[in-house]
Amino acid sequence: MSIIETLKVIVQGIVEGFTEWLPISSTGHMILVDEIIHMEQPKAYLDVFFVVIQLGAILAVVLLYFDKLNPFSPKKKPAARRGTIILWMKIVVACIPAAVLGILFNDWMEEHLMNAYVVAAALIIYGILFIILETRNQNVDFSIQKTSQLTFQTALYIGLFQLLSLVPGTSRSGSTILGAMILGCSRSVAAEFSFFLGIPVMFGASLLKIVKFFLNGNSFTGPQVFYMLLGMIVAFFVSVYSIKFLMGYIRNHDFKFFGYYRIVLGIIVLAYFGITALAV
Repeated sequence: MSIIETLKVIVQGIVEGFTEWLPISSTGHMILVDEIIHMEQPKAYLDVFFVVIQLGAILAVVLLYFDKLNPFSPKKKPAARRGTIILWMKIVVACIPAAVLGILFNDWMEEHLMNAYVVAAALIIYGILFIILETRNQNVDFSIQKTSQLTFQTALYIGLFQLLSLVPGTSRSGSTILGAMILGCSRSVAAEFSFFLGIPVMFGASLLKIVKFFLNGNSFTGPQVFYMLLGMIVAFFVSVYSIKFLMGYIRNHDFKFFGYYRIVLGIIVLAYFGITALAV
């Protein structure tokens, strides 16, 4: 077990924890960071690692919203329990499009779209869209102020927007937040529902990656298991802070800052890999 490799895992866990819930693309950051620090692991393992450590980030949502998402809480009256079950039904409905197309096109996406230029383009394009949308939203009164006001139809439409995140660099939270606000959700509702959608999506994506990893005849070494668990733990603790930061930030601010950040990051990714390609 390498100390240097352990430090790299900690860095990736921090990056994942900060970027998973902000609409700035965790994939874009991880690709750039991996190019700089480069974990000395087989590509097959890294493909699994970068997805599975997201489970740590997901557990942060489960912790912070446990009461809201738990239909069996003794604190809840029957009506509140029914409301929580209905919320989960809406989450499932919203996840169906990404689950179906994600399974069907996962390999094709990885083969053709998992590159720095696609990531950079997605970062810049959606950064511009956030700025345009938030400029329009300056005088808009959002009709949906609570997650309980979401209809099944709206949830499904948000799920369709989530399909955009199959393109690397788009950002799952970015596409769902953008879509939810277009559909009339307030910033807090858009962010919260995006968090909730991440639970089944990330669990499903992690399971799919692990199953494919073993079906291809691969196996984990002891240190690789340790690195994965460490990455998840670091991502968990950083995600708790990241989620609290985002929810506090959007109480008084819009998403324009993240739009500008995406554009700058996209240009950096494009420049870095362009210069690297020319150097080769």
